[in-house]
Amino acid sequence: MQQREEKQLEASVESLISRVAHVKNALHSFIYKLENEYERLTWPSVLDNFALLSGQLNTINKLLRNEKTPSFRNQVIIPLLLSPDRDEDLAKLTEQRVPVFSHEIVPDYLRTKPDPEVEEQEKQLSTEAARIGPEVAQKQIQTLNKLCSNLLEKLNNPREDREAENAAMRQNKPSFNPTDTNALVSAVAFGKGLSKCRPPGPVAPGHQGQGQMMSGGPTLQQVTIGGGSGQQAGMGGPVAPQQQGQPGRRPGDLGKMPSSIKTNIKSASGSMHPYNR
Repeated sequence: MQQREEKQLEASVESLISRVAHVKNALHSFIYKLENEYERLTWPSVLDNFALLSGQLNTINKLLRNEKTPSFRNQVIIPLLLSPDRDEDLAKLTEQRVPVFSHEIVPDYLRTKPDPEVEEQEKQLSTEAARIGPEVAQKQIQTLNKLCSNLLEKLNNPREDREAENAAMRQNKPSFNPTDTNALVSAVAFGKGLSKCRPPGPVAPGHQGQGQMMSGGPTLQQVTIGGGSGQQAGMGGPVAPQQQGQPGRRPGDLGKMPSSIKTNIKSASGSMHPYNR
């Protein structure tokens, strides 16, 4: 009877090792695809790999729940030999994951209960869960279910509907300020809101005539040729601009201008004009 149970246990262990090896190979293949073939990997292929892993795990669960499989919980593993030296057979059996079977490794690999820190955290969570009343717990459950329902609804919606909603949101949301746009157009087209004063500082000699033209100085259309000054204009001399709107002076009194105005006109006409280059 005892030999029969031992043979049945060995057969179950060998079958379980074989199933676990299949799961390990499937995981290795899937991880390799994720790391090296992610550019060509499609979502249906990912789902197929998940389905393969899920099927293999279900097969292991069925094997463990089978009536012919002995209960592994009743089996006790006792380390017979502990050594700090490297064991080549153990390293080969575990694919170089466990090269030494020492006092440090045995408690981690042969542990049947969680770590003390994990047990303490589990107790704290159980205590906090016990403090919550039934009504509060029911409200939290309803809120979580509502969030999950909304998330599932969004995931189940077609992609076109989501794109249409995003496009509608982008159209309804203004991306500019009409007031700022109108002010910018008015400033560029009509000069509205721009400052009319000249910047302080001396004007360069080469740009003096241009500055006078921009500030309302004498132009070709504003210069009038009088009786006495016409000869000077024909000879290439300076021409005085027509002064309008000055009280106590007639348009024909160009010869009676102050000397300061004449000096300014001579210096302006004597400098290089940008149109004469």
